[in-house]
Amino acid sequence: MKTVSYIFYSLLVLVMIGCNEKKEIGQDLLEVEIYETSASGNQLTRINEVSTTDSLPVLKINPDKKFQTITGFGGAFTESSAYLLNKLSKANRDKILKAYFSREGANYSLTRTHMNSCDFSLSQYSYAPVEDDMMLEHFTIKDDMDDLIPMIKEAMAISEDGFDIFASPWTAPPWMKDNKEWVGGKLLPKYYDTWALFFSKYVDAYEAEGIPIWGFTVENEPHGNGNNWESMHFTPEEMTDFVQNHLGPKLEADGKGDKIILGYDQNRAGLKEWVDVMYATEESSKYYDGTAIHWYESTYDYFPDALQYAHNKAPDKYLIETEGCVDSEVPKWKNDIWYWSKEATDWGWDWAAEDEKYLHPKYAPVNRYARDIIGCLNNWVDGWVDWNMVLDRQGGPNWFKNWCVAPIIVDPDADEVYFTPIYYTMAHFSKYMRPGAVVIDVENPDKDLMVTAAKNPDDSIAVVIFNEGETAKNFTLNLNESNVNIKINAQAIQTIVVPKS
Repeated sequence: MKTVSYIFYSLLVLVMIGCNEKKEIGQDLLEVEIYETSASGNQLTRINEVSTTDSLPVLKINPDKKFQTITGFGGAFTESSAYLLNKLSKANRDKILKAYFSREGANYSLTRTHMNSCDFSLSQYSYAPVEDDMMLEHFTIKDDMDDLIPMIKEAMAISEDGFDIFASPWTAPPWMKDNKEWVGGKLLPKYYDTWALFFSKYVDAYEAEGIPIWGFTVENEPHGNGNNWESMHFTPEEMTDFVQNHLGPKLEADGKGDKIILGYDQNRAGLKEWVDVMYATEESSKYYDGTAIHWYESTYDYFPDALQYAHNKAPDKYLIETEGCVDSEVPKWKNDIWYWSKEATDWGWDWAAEDEKYLHPKYAPVNRYARDIIGCLNNWVDGWVDWNMVLDRQGGPNWFKNWCVAPIIVDPDADEVYFTPIYYTMAHFSKYMRPGAVVIDVENPDKDLMVTAAKNPDDSIAVVIFNEGETAKNFTLNLNESNVNIKINAQAIQTIVVPKS
């Protein structure tokens, strides 16, 4: 990723497109850095490919037309990922954490973790193990001390720019629920105050370990997950009651009113029903800081209408993608081309209702990530968080055997690490679009390219372009009467950085 000087690159582009052509255009040359990941083998590679084709489509950046402010990009700290890192050599453990959290790597800025166990835990556990402990006097995070907390602390030490962490419960301990089970059921109303206290205790316990908590989602997937692994059900009305009358007031009373509370936390097709209740009144919306969403409703549709509706319902609140991954797949090991091929299937391939099967065709993992993140950014989403950072060759460990793919796959027995193309796809956004960046408009006449752009706090501009097609494309990038002609390879994603002028 070594960079050549802007002067050298400007001269290179001038030579390739020619001074006479520049005069014909009648505009100055736009200085840029181009990084590409492609099916042909580029891995966030610095490239100098320009186009000499005439009459190119012009992608015009309009920095004066502004949209949402970016909160961040990143992934999740899970017990499974942390456990695997502990089984690797120190060299490979450091390599992975630096790849995610250093400035030279993906520089993740927004992360998630689980409260109590989840499917990507080694077993089922709760921080409140003693039944009817109403004041949570036996609250303990001892189950996180061996793997999860050390992973987070090491990531914090590596990150020069820092990152935010929000936590999500998959379920309350079974003794608080109507079915007394880890899976399914609802929180009993008599435990609403105890469960709110649980969140406050969690902040205290983690911050005592030197780990600040930015916020929470109220419940991972409140519709449930087919009664497979840890879950707890809420209706929109029940969750809003809990937040409005218990969780929000408790955090406020305990001096934690600055902690972010995100409601919902499931797929986008259900957004309208939820935001209509969450933001119905000033009182109902008071403690909600935003809405959390997942992507598992479809392998290709990012539901722009639902995202627009959610934003318009609460335009001053967060709208964050808090989980997405290649689910229901055993990862392909050191086979980059699979991640670019439409061979992956998700849960819906087998299990979706017949009238919803059309939403779950086979897909290419890179395409799904690139399309979804760009589609989200172009429809008011301000943060995008991946699921597990590290999994093994089976797609686990996972106590339910719910195999999935992570951007980095490891073989702990052989002490080997595989950076999949998904890792580089995530880095195209997280590395170059920083917290506080503002999404800006790009006029894009080419229907075969997906494009988004953001202006960073340092006034640099990052433009991400995705070419899903099997032929290379040529285009002109225009900003403030300056142009540069660029070629993007077939099946490729590019980040074009326009430095501060």
